[in-house]
Amino acid sequence: MSHIIAGHFQTQDEIAEARAALQGAGFGAEDISAFYANPQGQHDVHPLGGDHDESPGAKESSEGVVQGGGAGAVAGAVAGSAAIPVAGPLGPVVGALVGAHVGSLFSLSKMKDAGEPEEGRDGHENMVPPRQSGMMIAVAVADDNQAQQALDLLRGLGATALERAEGTISAGDWRDFDPTSRPVPA
Repeated sequence: MSHIIAGHFQTQDEIAEARAALQGAGFGAEDISAFYANPQGQHDVHPLGGDHDESPGAKESSEGVVQGGGAGAVAGAVAGSAAIPVAGPLGPVVGALVGAHVGSLFSLSKMKDAGEPEEGRDGHENMVPPRQSGMMIAVAVADDNQAQQALDLLRGLGATALERAEGTISAGDWRDFDPTSRPVPA
């Protein structure tokens, strides 16, 4: 595993220029990887698609569905009981079903907005910005001097969202790159 410096560019031509500049500065072609990072949620990490089992902001929504559905069913059944003279014995049943549905919508209040910390946790999962999508170039560096050289070179070429990482670039492929990991700004 080695230290890696990575940055984003807008076009493939800029990536080609950055690759040539890195090689011209003495970095080996096998230590440079260029690729496209997909937008969040589109990495197909799970068999059914997506990056997570559930949305990070929806961890408590199933609890809200149960609470709201139960309370709504009771309230609907009580209201439906009052309608027995008009609707007959189906009044409480229909009232409970409608109440359970309306009550289950209470789960929406359990979802977190972006940047809102989660209760009982440090909240970083919901607050640290994810890696932006787009064309990326990464280079393995041997020491701090090479890291600074790569950073200066990429900045000079207009790279954005420069980051540091640990990993393995072999034969021009960053084999252990995790697109769902949070970037460490350089």
